[in-house]
Amino acid sequence: MKFKTFIGIDVSKLTLDICLVTLDGEIENFKIENKDLSIGRFFRRLEKSRAWGEVLVCAEHTGHYSNPLKVFCMGNGIALWLESGAEIRLRSGVQRRKDDKIDAERIADYAMRYVDKARLQTLDDKVIETVKLLGSERDMYIRDRAKYKSQIRDFEGYIDSDVYKAKAKRLKRQVESLTKLIDLLDQQIEGQLMGSEKLARQKEILVSVGGVGDKVATETIIATQGFTKFGSGRQFSCHVGVAPFSFESGTSQRSRRKVSNRANKDLKTLFHMAALSAIKMKGELRDYFERKVAEGKNKMTVLNAVRAKIINRIFALIREDRKYEKSYIKPVV
Repeated sequence: MKFKTFIGIDVSKLTLDICLVTLDGEIENFKIENKDLSIGRFFRRLEKSRAWGEVLVCAEHTGHYSNPLKVFCMGNGIALWLESGAEIRLRSGVQRRKDDKIDAERIADYAMRYVDKARLQTLDDKVIETVKLLGSERDMYIRDRAKYKSQIRDFEGYIDSDVYKAKAKRLKRQVESLTKLIDLLDQQIEGQLMGSEKLARQKEILVSVGGVGDKVATETIIATQGFTKFGSGRQFSCHVGVAPFSFESGTSQRSRRKVSNRANKDLKTLFHMAALSAIKMKGELRDYFERKVAEGKNKMTVLNAVRAKIINRIFALIREDRKYEKSYIKPVV
């Protein structure tokens, strides 16, 4: 159905600044609390004059601060488009003034102008957001566990023996407790993904690729929003920081290629580990790495190419909905 009303919402911890615009030129501004009851009252009033099917709500993705809005819209069949703030700012041009009301108007205008690019929230998005939150908590516990393990190692032989034994005993209890929490979160993450037929299939495909384990697969599904956010492996490679580009400006040209400063460094590290794992396995990626290094290519440059090959392979398999097979021959159409 064609949208006739566009609602831009600037989300903050305590409030929602709302701008409503219509194709007829109507503009209204509101400010409400960022709470379930306030959001419900606002939309119930709106429902009296507009059909939900004609309304598109657009807001910047602000993590858990967006959750009350997300829960209400998805629970009531209201089209919700959560877009990154960077993308909205990029498309909206230079803003000479900034306040929450103007931001809401800018988001509403963005939604109306780029409605054909709208990616509406789905149940899979909800699963991905839950997995992201669980994964963030898991990573926190892993960092804490590593810190305690490090102290157990570092203090041994350097402090009084009795003091060390008591300290090590306490720290080991913390390590054991954190390990149980990490295992529990791993189970919950797996349960969330397996609860979605689409996401479960995507993970099954990803882990079939040499070098790609559970962590890389899960983080890739999160980063790509279930492979809906990036149109190609090349685009995702740029996001990860694997695809370098040349710098040219007027008469200035730098021959050395580099990656964007906006690259996702955590994902880049994960794919680096995936590439290191892949070149240890018997197969074409190891053959490629060894051949290029033998030709005199820089090892890190070749390893980066392996990372890009893994990403392109992942996207091709998702597109074709099949697991990786070493002996696979693409059928001639």
